[in-house]
Amino acid sequence: MKVLNCFKDEKSIRNARTQRRLSLGEYRRAVSWSKYLVSYGGEIKGGRKEQWSADMSKLLIGNKFATGRHSRIYHGKYKERDVAIKLMSQPEEDAALAAALEQQFTSEVALLFHLRHPNIITFVAACKKPPVFCIITEYMAGGSLRKYLHKQEPYSLPHNLILKFSLDVARGMNYLHSEGIIHRDLKSENILVGEDLSVKVADFGISCLESQSGSGKGFTSTYRWMAPEMIKGKSHTRKVDVYSFGIVLWELLTALIPFDDMTPEQAAYAVAHKNARPPLPASCPVAFSRLIHKCWATNPDKRLQFDEIIAILESYEESLRLDPTFFLSYKPVQQQTLLRCFPRRTAVRKSNPLEA
Repeated sequence: MKVLNCFKDEKSIRNARTQRRLSLGEYRRAVSWSKYLVSYGGEIKGGRKEQWSADMSKLLIGNKFATGRHSRIYHGKYKERDVAIKLMSQPEEDAALAAALEQQFTSEVALLFHLRHPNIITFVAACKKPPVFCIITEYMAGGSLRKYLHKQEPYSLPHNLILKFSLDVARGMNYLHSEGIIHRDLKSENILVGEDLSVKVADFGISCLESQSGSGKGFTSTYRWMAPEMIKGKSHTRKVDVYSFGIVLWELLTALIPFDDMTPEQAAYAVAHKNARPPLPASCPVAFSRLIHKCWATNPDKRLQFDEIIAILESYEESLRLDPTFFLSYKPVQQQTLLRCFPRRTAVRKSNPLEA
């Protein structure tokens, strides 16, 4: 592996103590963790070679472009391919956190290694070399969806682009659920944008198999996007991802951060105990507002499944293609309870979960 010259010189790298954890001071100062991964000749230390093991002699690490709670993400090249390099480090003074981060790395690699879908980030390789773990994935030049939305004027995203982004996310999430996986941290920061404006779901650090989901206690997600049952530490299902998708759809409509006038803790309390949701703008089309409310319902059983969400969004997409004023003229079908015993004269059309 080579480190580009934006990092320390090779002499200081050779002298680094590569087989210890970072001190808490180093960890908090966010020093360049890449120096701890240098492995001349491609040797991978710290464990047996796995099927996913990276050849570190083929890795070039460039500039850092994102920072997480316990990770740093760099742009780089692996075997001449543009990649994103996620580095996770174990702080020296916190053994519990170090163990949790190692488990997170193991779980994320195990999931990514088997996932194959155009709307899921593509896994390339990984390296487990304490004190730093490395996950290499494809590079998405547009950065996160949050970054993309930050560049837009509020409420300015055209409806066709909202549909494209939301359909890509829904298809990726539907694939995950079909594989029995709950993401548990779906948000605009964990959705990546390509040069062609395709989007892919990423960051599976706290994802799990639905059969092993248990309760929401003992791990940290992101409050502004978190379903109320998870905030309360209750048992949860795949429907927590549907709730988060509703918040993401709200972001696409507004280009704003949910509950931006509150701290994360205040937002969590409001969602869990006051049934609060981010306010929909008065200009929000009825079609979108009904879909969002079906996604972020308090009762998980009343939330849609992702295959239903895809069907709804595809019907919107087709309607918009045929009629550019669709979102202005859309009106939900009202149930005619008094006339249900009479046969309809109109042609039967495809059922829509929003009209149930």
